[in-house]
Amino acid sequence: MKPIFIAGPCVIESAELLDTVAERVADINARLGVDIIFKASFDKANRTSLSSYRGVGMERGLQMLSDVREKWGVRLLTDIHESWQAAPVGEVVDVLQIPAFLCRQTDLLVAAAKTGKTVNIKKAQFLSGVDMVYPYQKALESGAGEVWLTERGNSFGYNNLVVDFRNIPDMLKIAPRVIMDCTHSVQRPGAAGGKTGGNREFVPSMALAAKAFGATGYFFEVHPDPDNALSDGPNMLRLDELEGLITKLM
Repeated sequence: MKPIFIAGPCVIESAELLDTVAERVADINARLGVDIIFKASFDKANRTSLSSYRGVGMERGLQMLSDVREKWGVRLLTDIHESWQAAPVGEVVDVLQIPAFLCRQTDLLVAAAKTGKTVNIKKAQFLSGVDMVYPYQKALESGAGEVWLTERGNSFGYNNLVVDFRNIPDMLKIAPRVIMDCTHSVQRPGAAGGKTGGNREFVPSMALAAKAFGATGYFFEVHPDPDNALSDGPNMLRLDELEGLITKLM
């Protein structure tokens, strides 16, 4: 199975940022013959602090994502947090993503699936790969075009995550497409004074280890200047490192 890639900024900060990243994604797609799906969130509903930047909102965010597709010809992925968001988001994007914290929310999974689009379900930090059979079945039996599962690490005490790579082959027994979230898996949740920290230096190793365990896709949050990103900067891959890593994984 040809691997897919998901890449983009954590959250929509500006049209300029979207253009910068989408232009690079479209260029890599054209030159390397890969399929990078462009990702950005219109709202980050699970930020650590009330004062943390959340995004531009759904209406404006969907218009900005639509503009990216029209200008750069990329496929789109974004996440939803509430059931009522599924239908309007499904009219714009190719893949609806279910956040890890919400992967057992039946109404959310069913609403996403009823759009008929692909649904990417991120494995919760408190579940095993084997447990993901139930979210998968909820989405598949509710009409999703495809259902993907994504590994993103498990809680390991306080403010830390660890990846059990055995979850990848376990989930491949459930779904044909299993993706490794190489950036969220290096987070230090809530460990940076009211926001999430992380160790971006381990992102390439996470990707290569996932490949060894059979991953069929890779998720990277990327930014031209991660140190000044408005969300998840410490665990994001630098945009200029994306092509080199994809080349290794191919």
